[in-house]
Amino acid sequence: MTQTRLHFTTGKIEAERIFAALELAFEDEGLPIAVLEVDEDQDIHEVSLYADGDVDAIEARVKDILAGLALSKPVEREVLPDIDWVARSLEGLKPVRAGRFFVHGAHDRRKRHSGELAIEIEAGLAFGTGHHGTTSGCLEMLEKVVRREHPRNALDLGTGSAVLAIAVAKLAHIPVLATDIDPVAVRVAAANARLNHVKALIETVTAPGFHHPIFGKRTPFDLIVANILARPLMRLAPQMAGHIALGGSIVLSGILERQRDAVISAYVGQNFRHVRTLHREGWVTIHLKR
Repeated sequence: MTQTRLHFTTGKIEAERIFAALELAFEDEGLPIAVLEVDEDQDIHEVSLYADGDVDAIEARVKDILAGLALSKPVEREVLPDIDWVARSLEGLKPVRAGRFFVHGAHDRRKRHSGELAIEIEAGLAFGTGHHGTTSGCLEMLEKVVRREHPRNALDLGTGSAVLAIAVAKLAHIPVLATDIDPVAVRVAAANARLNHVKALIETVTAPGFHHPIFGKRTPFDLIVANILARPLMRLAPQMAGHIALGGSIVLSGILERQRDAVISAYVGQNFRHVRTLHREGWVTIHLKR
């Protein structure tokens, strides 16, 4: 089904007010809503609502909500292409081995070795195929953490292709909540979970940060993995603390080596302790415990 993104820019404070109002207004429809920081220095934030069905009526409701907040913003439209993202293969990319994990496309199935945990990913435009240093670092760290701690309830925040959610499900055989701000990525994640025969263990949800009722049902988590970027990870530290079980672990990546200390400091301030840092290709993966 073709989706339309309704979007406009505003300042951070207004964006937060608008997000709360839109979330309340469209809660029953379950339409994805997101806020993206475009330029921190100039305080430019983009608010998006992903609509299907009667887009004109939805846009009118959005404008009414803005008017009710005494705001006037030009609402723009972007029609998102109806593409079978899962069909976009990774031809030309070599398979990746990280710990016991073997991440590959359909064309490399025959290269799987006995005893490996194979993850087949065909999500060409969803971040997280195993080929990036952040993802391979997460896979290696997750293997160590799961083996030692035996978590029972996990979250993959910013799941992308769901490679990390699939890794946890295959390794630990536990329920995993996989969320992403991008509804296209969430569809890709669900398809990849089915492809890897772990759909029964992985629940995929479109949610920016921790803004979704599903978290109230699934919290606390024994394990949270988030391969995003340093700045949003630092902002999420208080919410991470509120959603992790006492003694639980978080695995963070998408962090440049020079950003490592700042990220750790943000989490130490929330009563986490640093356990280990893994370095890969100029990026780091950090393991912390609550």
